Amino acid sequence: MRILVLHSDVPPDAPPEDIDTLTSAEAVAQALLKHGHDVSKAPFTTDMDKLRALLARENADVVFNLVEGVDGLGRLAPIAPRMLEELGVKFTGVDYEAMSVTTDKPLTKKMLREAGVGTADWHLPPDWTGLKDRKYIVKSTLEDASVGLDDGCVVVGPDAVKRRAEDSRRRHGGDWFAEEFIDGREYNISMMQGVNGTPVVMPLAEMRFDDWPADKPRIVGYPAKWDETLDINDQMVRCFETEKREPELAAKLRSACLRTWKLFDFTGYVRVDFRVTPQGEPLVLEINTNPCIAPDAGFAAAGEQIGLSYDQLILKVVDNALTHAR
Repeated sequence: MRILVLHSDVPPDAPPEDIDTLTSAEAVAQALLKHGHDVSKAPFTTDMDKLRALLARENADVVFNLVEGVDGLGRLAPIAPRMLEELGVKFTGVDYEAMSVTTDKPLTKKMLREAGVGTADWHLPPDWTGLKDRKYIVKSTLEDASVGLDDGCVVVGPDAVKRRAEDSRRRHGGDWFAEEFIDGREYNISMMQGVNGTPVVMPLAEMRFDDWPADKPRIVGYPAKWDETLDINDQMVRCFETEKREPELAAKLRSACLRTWKLFDFTGYVRVDFRVTPQGEPLVLEINTNPCIAPDAGFAAAGEQIGLSYDQLILKVVDNALTHAR
C-alpha cells in the first residue's frame, strides 16, 4: 500500500514533546517500510488547498495521523482529522468529534460522570465553586503532554489554586482548572480496535513511583516525561502485574475503559489515564486520543505484553483504519 505518515509541522527549536512527534513518525515509517509498503512523511498544513494537493500527489491508501498539535498547540490537533474527514481520506486513530470532545478535559469529565464512569471532582474558574481546603492539581483545560505540570502544580486550598491557575495562565496561556488530587496508584491503559471493530483493553500498565523523592508530588509531570537528564526517570516504573495479582481491581479498570470507549465512540487507538483511590476505586483522569506511539512508549510496551512486536502493532493500526473506516 501507499501510506502517508502525516505529522505535526515541528520547527527545529520546538520543545521536546513536539520533537517526539518526529521520532514517532520516523519509527512508524520504518516499521511500514520493512513490510513492503510505499511510505512517505509530510508535515500537516491547515491550508486546505495545500493539504489537498499533498494528498493528491501522494495518492495514499491511508494516512497515518500523527498530528499532535498545530502551531505548537495541542488543543488544535483535532483540526487534522476534521480536514481529513472533509477530504474523504482514510486515516488512523479517532475521528474529529471524539478528539475534539476529549481535548476539553472538564467537558470530558462531565460526560464521564453523567455516564456513571468515575472521575475525580473538578472546579472551574472564574467562580471556582466548591473549592475546599484540600489538595488539588491545577491543569490546563485544553493542552496535553503534561504542559504546566511541575512540582508546583499540586497545591492545597482555594487561594493556592487561584494563584497557581493565574500563574499558569500567564506562563503558558489558555485556561486552567483544578482537579482533586487523588494520592493513589496511577494507570495508563492503552486500547485499540480489535476484531469487528470491538475495543480491546491492552495489558494494564501501572506507573509506580518507586523510590520517588519525598519532596516531589507523585505525578507523571512534564519533567518526568520530557527531561531525560533527571534521575526521576529511573524511579518511575511501568509494570504489568495487576491482572495477575489483583483480578478484582483489574476487572474494574477494564470495565471503566470499555465504558469510556463506548461513551465517546472511539476508533483506532487511545489511552485512558486513571488514579485509583485508597479504597480501590478507579477514577478516570483524562483521555489521550493521540497517544505517543514511539517504540519506547506505553502503547508499544502494552503490545509487547501480548506478544505484538512494534511492527505488528503499527500494521494493526493501519489495518484498523482500512477495515473500520467511517
